[in-house]
Amino acid sequence: MSLTPDSHSDKPVHGQFKENASVDAAGPLEANFDREFERKTLRKVDRRLLIILGALYAVSLIDRTNISVARVAGMARDLELGVGERYSIISAIFFAPYVVFELPSNILMRKIGCRVHLSAIVILWGAVMLGMGFIKTWEQLAVCRVLLGLLESGFFPGCVYLISCWYTRFETQKRMAVFYLTSMVISGFSQIIGYGMSLLGGTHGIAAWRWVFILFGVITIGLGIIAAFLIVDFPDKNKFLTPEQTKLMVERVQLDRGDADPDHLTVKKFLNHATDGKIWIFGLSFCFSTMPAYAFSYFLPVILAGGGYDTKTSLCLSAPPYVFAAIYTFCVAYGSDKTRMRGAFIVLSATVCMVGLFIMAFGGKLGVRYFGSFLAIAGCQANVPAVLTYQANNILSHSKRAVSSAVVIGMGGVGGIFASLVYRQKDFPKYLPGLGATIGCQGAIILMVGGLSLYFSRKNKKAEQGESIEGNPNFRYTL
Repeated sequence: MSLTPDSHSDKPVHGQFKENASVDAAGPLEANFDREFERKTLRKVDRRLLIILGALYAVSLIDRTNISVARVAGMARDLELGVGERYSIISAIFFAPYVVFELPSNILMRKIGCRVHLSAIVILWGAVMLGMGFIKTWEQLAVCRVLLGLLESGFFPGCVYLISCWYTRFETQKRMAVFYLTSMVISGFSQIIGYGMSLLGGTHGIAAWRWVFILFGVITIGLGIIAAFLIVDFPDKNKFLTPEQTKLMVERVQLDRGDADPDHLTVKKFLNHATDGKIWIFGLSFCFSTMPAYAFSYFLPVILAGGGYDTKTSLCLSAPPYVFAAIYTFCVAYGSDKTRMRGAFIVLSATVCMVGLFIMAFGGKLGVRYFGSFLAIAGCQANVPAVLTYQANNILSHSKRAVSSAVVIGMGGVGGIFASLVYRQKDFPKYLPGLGATIGCQGAIILMVGGLSLYFSRKNKKAEQGESIEGNPNFRYTL
């Protein structure tokens, strides 16, 4: 399925600049681009930007969540993680530095460039993952998880920031979905891959769970080295497009939302951006979307194993729900871009997730509860790129985009902490309180997105009457 844009319409719609609208002091930008040249350029950007970022984010998701595989493969016994809430602590401690260091990392990336910044942190966290294969105590594992969170903090927000700078608003969700579902499907099979790695247990006197960390660490370091040659920079700094192609990409973004030219983040701008309430609503929506996504990454194999499946079966059964979720996620993203609607699709996916959670909590037989995981995982995973695109579509300026993406994804880290702590060891194996809390999160998403849609609709109506949005009279919020 092509990711190139639909033909442009002369009819102005919400969330889109009117044809030939003047967006800066230099006068109107040319809107009638050579469509074939535009499509070829977009395909070139898609190939260079999305594939490598998707592969790297896949190893990011795997490396932060493969402790569930290691736990089932013997780590819990060797490190005594069944004592108290040690496993929940190990799961949650990753997110403390992950949340704190996202914005500084985004600012640093703008200064030193995407290729150097992103590839360097991938190699470094791969080295930490490798080192986790040689730890002796659960306290050492905790230290490694903190380092992992510190290094990974810059990757996902950096990717979202970079992707949002390359595409117009109604091309963004398909790209976000392709980037995310590529990583989601690969990481979904990490349980099976991890099981295969664990079969090396005893080789060279190394325990099965240690092989999981060692081999994933080597893979991550290798991909980080490859990424140093493949990752592209921001549109105004890129070196892989011709000058004509670069001009096209910059002008398309400028015509769409008027913020192609980067602006520097100052303390005054930061304080102004950080007090914008809608950024925090986007953040909470993302937090409540990632909460179940992390919960299933950490606990689905554990739930299946606790329900009676053996280690091999529980790990293998963890993958199929992610395949279904990938198909669902892309269908939702395609429909959202096609209809130019965001909020309605987020509410739909939150509802699908909620239904799945109810089935998991009260479905009775393990097979029925397993079916519920398909719906729950599909709904929450689809809302990860959906919420990110929703916020990206309704933010103007590079400086605000850097702050917004860091805040929103930082709140996603809070969702990881929430998931780690609310799925308690004493509730094993059904985790009913955790599932109940996750159901409440989906209800909160529906309420927040509904409220934002009403607010955006009112602001758009006022803009039609001459009131500008964030200083730009041609901008309209995407509903």
